[in-house]
Amino acid sequence: MDTIRTDDLGALRAGLEGVVVAETTLSDVDGERGRLTIGGYPVEELAPNATFEQTAFLLWNGRLPRHLEETDLREGLAARRTLDPLVASLVHEAAKTGGPVIDSVRMAVATLRTTTDDLQDAGAVVAAIPTVVAAHHRISHGSEPVPPREDLGHTANYSYMLRGVEPTEAEVQALQTYLNTVVDHGLNASTFVARAIASTGSDLVSCLAGAVGALKGPLHGGAPGPALDMVIEIGSLDRAESHLRNLLARGERLMGFGHRVYRVRDPRADVLAAAAERLYASGVDRSLYDLATGVEAIALRLLEEHKPGRSLRTNVEFYTALLLHGLGLPSSLFTPTFAVARSVGWAAHVLEQRRQNRVVRPQSRYVGERDLVWPR
Repeated sequence: MDTIRTDDLGALRAGLEGVVVAETTLSDVDGERGRLTIGGYPVEELAPNATFEQTAFLLWNGRLPRHLEETDLREGLAARRTLDPLVASLVHEAAKTGGPVIDSVRMAVATLRTTTDDLQDAGAVVAAIPTVVAAHHRISHGSEPVPPREDLGHTANYSYMLRGVEPTEAEVQALQTYLNTVVDHGLNASTFVARAIASTGSDLVSCLAGAVGALKGPLHGGAPGPALDMVIEIGSLDRAESHLRNLLARGERLMGFGHRVYRVRDPRADVLAAAAERLYASGVDRSLYDLATGVEAIALRLLEEHKPGRSLRTNVEFYTALLLHGLGLPSSLFTPTFAVARSVGWAAHVLEQRRQNRVVRPQSRYVGERDLVWPR
């Protein structure tokens, strides 16, 4: 951790690393023991068992919903899926320019109307993002958007709008497990942005628009695409060891291994590994899955050989890429699909910030010149 001692402000911690700025009941990231708790539940318990609507209700209300409450939330989200004509036109034009999908998400969220009810606004944003992502993706590939269906759950409808085909039960389960797994993860950059904006008293829609802007940054949360690219580049298992040894010899990182926070195996990787195994056992072409799991075993062995004691284990990016690929999503949709999930967590943090609010106002240390004379 980069710290600099100052006389007047104490220790400067670069990136606020290690600085506690909030108490939360939403998620706990225990990097030393490799544990992730979401709403009181270990991620291994929550992710494969909850519907996405149950997870949203849990984070927004602090408890699991009763049956009618889950039904109300599901129907409420379904009723908000259709985009306002202005937002739909914006997405259409953005897609035609060939820009990234996340740009449409950022612009569309910022365009949504606000109310005085945070829960209503949260539902509006969470419902709209999958429609925006699917519409942009299809338009940019020369297809018409698929209208949302109110009879499908949140996860199934997202898949349906992307592909125009109702997903199988196995596909819904795999995608839903992914969405639940990444719905919240401590006070990361985009979540901090959402809370900082909320602390000013701004509306929830503005908070989430800011969070999307932070998520777009390439340093936030890693990118699953490169992990899959590495496996595809290897091509066959008999080339894996020589390819990986060459990368390590050049000092390059093996994509999909190691994590800034987790000092042992990323618990989300375990959840998504199990989900991917179930998905590929359901009839999906397993050639890439078999190659990837073979590459993983060799990579872990070589990492222990080259960097003993570092505990560089498989992270969430590796199995995210494999799972989403198995669901037919191209890498251009990996980050937008992350936003589909994380929007629920962002909204939950805004709601929590409201309850314990104090405006976020950190200090900075001036290191510039002083007492300059204006040129005459």
